[in-house]
Amino acid sequence: MAKPAILTVDDDPEVLQAVARDLRRQYSDRFRVVRANSGSEALEALQQLKLRNESVALLLTDERMPQMTGVEFTEHAATIFPDAKRVLLTAYADTNAAIRAINTAKLDYYLLKPWDPPEEQLYPVLDDLLDDWLASFRPAFEGIRVIGDRWSAYSHQVKNFLARNQVPYQWLDIELEAEANRLLSYTTSEHKPQLPLVLFPDGVRLEKPSNLEIADKIGLQTQAEHPFYDLVIIGGGPAGLAAAVYGASEGLSTVMIEREAPGGQAGSSSRIENYLGFPVGLSGGDLARRAVTQAKRFGVEILTPQEAIGMRVREPYRLVQLADGSEISSHAVLIATGVSWRRLNLPGIEKLTGRGIYYGAAQTEALACTNEDVYLVGGANSAGQAAMYFSRYARQVNMLVRGDSLAQSMSQ
Repeated sequence: MAKPAILTVDDDPEVLQAVARDLRRQYSDRFRVVRANSGSEALEALQQLKLRNESVALLLTDERMPQMTGVEFTEHAATIFPDAKRVLLTAYADTNAAIRAINTAKLDYYLLKPWDPPEEQLYPVLDDLLDDWLASFRPAFEGIRVIGDRWSAYSHQVKNFLARNQVPYQWLDIELEAEANRLLSYTTSEHKPQLPLVLFPDGVRLEKPSNLEIADKIGLQTQAEHPFYDLVIIGGGPAGLAAAVYGASEGLSTVMIEREAPGGQAGSSSRIENYLGFPVGLSGGDLARRAVTQAKRFGVEILTPQEAIGMRVREPYRLVQLADGSEISSHAVLIATGVSWRRLNLPGIEKLTGRGIYYGAAQTEALACTNEDVYLVGGANSAGQAAMYFSRYARQVNMLVRGDSLAQSMSQ
C-alpha cells in the first residue's frame, strides 16, 4: 500500500525545502512528503493523487502566495480530499486572517513562522493531527478502477474480462456516482475521455481499451515463449485445462490458447455442484482459478486473450495460426473449444446485448441489479444457478421457461 501523503506548499523555495526536510525527518517512515511551490501546482498534484486512488493525510500551506492564497488553496483542496487535515503556516502579521480561516475554510490549526525548533513548535501539533486522521482512516481500494456507463456494451466487456480473469476492480457508474464524474474532471487530456476509462494504480489511464490492451497492462501472457511445443491446446475451459494439466504432468511442453479467459463458459457460472471432488460445490471462477494454478505449477503456458484462427499440417508438425499473425508449431494439437451460449433470435436484440441483455453474466452484473427486477430466459442448470445468485441482490427474479416444468431440464 502506498504511504499516505503530506503535501506542503510554499512559493519560497528555501522555506519549502526546509519544511519538507523537517517533515521527512519525523514522518518519512509512515508518510510520503509531496512538495508544491504554488496553489495551482498543489491542486494539480492532489488531482493526480486522487486519480491514483492515493490518500492525503495533511495539507501544510503558506498563506501569502501569489495568485492563490493558502486559505483559497485549502478551500479548493477540501473538495478533493475532504478528510485531510489542514494547517496554515503564516507570519505573525497574518494571524487574524488565519483565525478567521479556521471558521471559513475549516482549518485545523495555524502555525507561526519560524517553527524552530520543530520538536517544540511543529511536531507536537502535527503529531496530534496525524494521529486523529489515522484513527478514522480507511485505506482506499488498491487496484483497477473502471469508470463507465452501465448501459454501455464496452463497459460490460471490460468488467466481464477483468472479472473472468480474476482481476479485482472497482466499478464507478457515471450516472450514479459523483466520484466518477470528479475523477473524469481531473484527467488532463484536452478532449473528454472516451468511456470506459480504466484507471490503474500506477497512474496509467486507458480509454475504451481492448481486452488485449488491458491484458498487456496487467501482465497476462499473450505471446508464446517458444516457437515449438509438444502439445498445443486450443480452448481454456475445464476440458482444455484438464488436458493441459495431464499433458504437462507427463513432461510434455504445453501451451494453451484461450480467446477470453480460462474457465470457459463454466468459469462464468455462479455455482457448480456436479464437479468431481467438490461435494459442496464451488463457483465457476473458483474452479478456473484452481485449475489455472495447477496447470501453471506444471509449467503450462496460458495465452489469453489470444485466438487461434487456423491450422495447417507440415509433416510431421502441426502449425497453429494466431490472430496476431504469429504461428506456433507442435507435435500435437488438441481442440477443446467447448460450447457457446444459445442466442435468442429476437428482432433488435443484438443492439441491446451488453446493454441490459447479457449471456451468462451473473457475477459481473448482479450487483448492478440491486433492488431491480431481473428476467432470466432458460430453465436448465445454468439458469437455475444464475437465478439463485441474482436473488441475493434483485428485488425479484423471474424465470422464463419454455418447457412445461423445470424437472425436464434441471438437475435434481
